[in-house]
Amino acid sequence: MALLHKAVLTPSKLELLQGWVPAQPWGGGGALEQVGAFRFDDPAGEVGIETLLVRAGDGPVLHVPLTYRSAPLEGAGAGLIGTMEHSLLGERWVYDGAADPVYASVLATVVLNGGSHAEQHWVIDGETVEKPLDTFAEGTGGAAELGATAPVPVEPVVLDAVTVESGPESSLVRGRARSGGELLIEVVRRVAGEGSVSAEDAASAARAEAATAVSGESALLVGRWPGEPAPRLLASATRA
Repeated sequence: MALLHKAVLTPSKLELLQGWVPAQPWGGGGALEQVGAFRFDDPAGEVGIETLLVRAGDGPVLHVPLTYRSAPLEGAGAGLIGTMEHSLLGERWVYDGAADPVYASVLATVVLNGGSHAEQHWVIDGETVEKPLDTFAEGTGGAAELGATAPVPVEPVVLDAVTVESGPESSLVRGRARSGGELLIEVVRRVAGEGSVSAEDAASAARAEAATAVSGESALLVGRWPGEPAPRLLASATRA
């Protein structure tokens, strides 16, 4: 469960991204508009994890995972988007989620275990009030088919370090799990519009690949948001 505070952010999230997104190989020019957002929980409760879905002008919807930290992340300077002042929590360091091992760990755990977005609650005068959600994300691992409701055992994935390489359509994240084995995570950046892939097509491709694979485990993260009721591919994770 993500706890949210009624606070003022300076600069705002979109203002911070406005100077960063156009410089990315998958980014686009024009004023950014947010079309959706969801969160994941950091099991340690230390790092804020939020994904923004934004559109630049009439371009495709872009998938921008972020992490919010109370101090700089050592060794991740290239992934730093900038800092902002939170009126209650103070200065926050904002990172590209793809470059943050905590985000990569949580994403892989959600994807491979059939997890989902976090519930969100406002903290108001010491009380919590549930925030209605309009954007949803779920992993396809650990279940026979998308939408299955049977509980599955959760196997947390922990990555201490990651490397990331971004291209015009996605960011490839690589790391080694503490439990052993290499992980390859693809964070799809253009998730709706020209060049994007539907969840149905992605699942078909994943099944075909799995049928010919000698070993390994692969699953998807799919999402829905206002104006996009059909699931769209957001990410994939493959464990060697």
